[in-house]
Amino acid sequence: MNARTGVLVANLGTPEAPTPEAVRRFLAEFLADPRVVDLPRILWLPILYGVILRIRPRQSARAYREVWTDAGSPLLVNTLALASAIEQRLATQLALPVTVATGMTYGKPSIATALRQLQDAGVERVIVLPLYPQYSATTTASVYDRIEAALVGADWQPELRKIDDYHDDPRYIAAVAGSLAQAMRDERAHLLFSFHGLPQRYVDAGDPYEQQCRTSAERVVRELGLPAARWSLSFQSRVGRARWLQPYTEERLAELAAQGVRHLVVACPGFSVDCLETLEEIAMRGRDTFLAAGGERFEYVPALNDRAAHADCLASLVVGRTAAANAR
Repeated sequence: MNARTGVLVANLGTPEAPTPEAVRRFLAEFLADPRVVDLPRILWLPILYGVILRIRPRQSARAYREVWTDAGSPLLVNTLALASAIEQRLATQLALPVTVATGMTYGKPSIATALRQLQDAGVERVIVLPLYPQYSATTTASVYDRIEAALVGADWQPELRKIDDYHDDPRYIAAVAGSLAQAMRDERAHLLFSFHGLPQRYVDAGDPYEQQCRTSAERVVRELGLPAARWSLSFQSRVGRARWLQPYTEERLAELAAQGVRHLVVACPGFSVDCLETLEEIAMRGRDTFLAAGGERFEYVPALNDRAAHADCLASLVVGRTAAANAR
């Protein structure tokens, strides 16, 4: 018998407002997660509460104000729009009604809140869809941690089906390539893929994130038919003094300009929806870095957001997991 299915669309999260107070609450939850910072708590927490949360919230709040919209945080607005688009497609593709709930690992709406919404809808099976094309223990696994914590000791114990990643899914690759095709018609343009960074020690310990990022980029480039000289890859959002995945985006932007690239197209295919890291760090500060180093034209290609091809891809992943579960 087919179980009533629900979908939990999960993303990282966002402050509730672009203020130092709201950013401090968000960062306290985010940076206290051992998945995000794996240092011993006895060493890390005094640094977090004694230094970082006294300095960084005001700086980050200024950045958030640069991208905040009348509707609120770009990450939340775009995530909700994408979840709605997925739900619309599932309504026509699955025989039984499907409830889609959105939850954030940090901040609101929480994953626990989303699970209660699914429980109230009578859901018996939950398809977990983290909006991370590439798997990392720092992101995807944190979603699973929150789900486990919310369900411990609860009377409601749904069947869980997890979508760990979709970094090489042909529909995802085609969607990213399709979003870049127009910009790359200029044969002088160089394409830079900027993925979120990760401390090198995580990859050294076995996290598959870096390899999945490179696989995604290589398959998109193959779809576009670009030669090796017309694209490169880097990692952004580095913090602290530890060695992170390289090359670093900020340095690569200046290097490309110095090497004679005049038209640069930047894409961030590790981000399912636009957020602070794409809109402020790349589209604003990244542009300034490239132009100041001698570049002439900088073009940021928006994340897939709720584009039809993106929603189609993610809905298909859910349908595939549902069909596999029903076939058992």
